[in-house]
Amino acid sequence: MPPRPENQRDPDNVPAQGSSGIGSLKMMEVHLTPDLEKKLHELASQTGRGADELARDAIAGFVDAVGEVRGMLNSRYDELKSGRVQPIDGDEAFRRLRQRSDNRRA
Repeated sequence: MPPRPENQRDPDNVPAQGSSGIGSLKMMEVHLTPDLEKKLHELASQTGRGADELARDAIAGFVDAVGEVRGMLNSRYDELKSGRVQPIDGDEAFRRLRQRSDNRRA
């Protein structure tokens, strides 16, 4: 691919909406099912926000949440591996939860 002249903008790199031009957004194509696309456009219509803005916010929230869960799981794994925390059998964990629930109701 030949180099782009300095005065020509990269079509895949556009300024963030409402930004001062300092930050930019890299374009990405996301394929949605027709049902999900319909829901996204309905929500955009109801909220008065753009579908692209809603999708960007939803993806950002999802990525943040997955990152937090991964961090928590990695931390718990490290605690188990080091011996600071002892594993509990799943059946035993549910028995304890049921017991606590029964105690609260009593």
